Amino acid sequence: MSRLSIGLLVAFVAWFWMFSPCTAEIFPLWPSMALVSVVLLLIAAPWRSGGEASGGWGRQLLLGVAIAALLWGVFWVGDRVSSWLFDFARPQVEAVYSMRGGMPSWLVALQLLLLTGPAEELFWRGYVQRTLALRWNANWGFVVATVLYTLIHLFSFNFMLIMSSLVCGLAWGGLYRLRPQWLPALVVSHGLWDACVFVVFPI
Repeated sequence: MSRLSIGLLVAFVAWFWMFSPCTAEIFPLWPSMALVSVVLLLIAAPWRSGGEASGGWGRQLLLGVAIAALLWGVFWVGDRVSSWLFDFARPQVEAVYSMRGGMPSWLVALQLLLLTGPAEELFWRGYVQRTLALRWNANWGFVVATVLYTLIHLFSFNFMLIMSSLVCGLAWGGLYRLRPQWLPALVVSHGLWDACVFVVFPI
């Protein structure tokens, strides 16, 4: 079994373990997520962006902040529209926010910013999408990686969370498809967006 296959198997089992209603009361979410993040980093290493970072780390940082802010705005609009269209939308969003319990909010934000968000980006775009693109081509790598990233959230049985993963997968995966040298910025944006939308500036 290849390292990619092992990584994807670990990811699917881990997301079931973390988000399935069947296991929600058994395993504490945040320690589990921290452990899974470390495992994903180990599987993804060594990783490469497929190109040198463009413009230096300062530019990458600013670009990451801009991407996170734009994505937050997209979700703010999406939340208003979905709440207007679907009665179940807001309760499902609140169900996602209820996951914050069990650990201080500042610690949740730090974990998302410094560990979980970066680990997911390095795994899904820096490793999975890049590996699939090298195996097939860049377009198929983007499509398959985005589908897989969305599918693992099915275990939550939360339509809004699944749709949010699809939107994020399309955004980060699409940017990586077009600009693989922006991977450091995508890592920044993923961690910052997670921390902001989940704790600092919830929608």
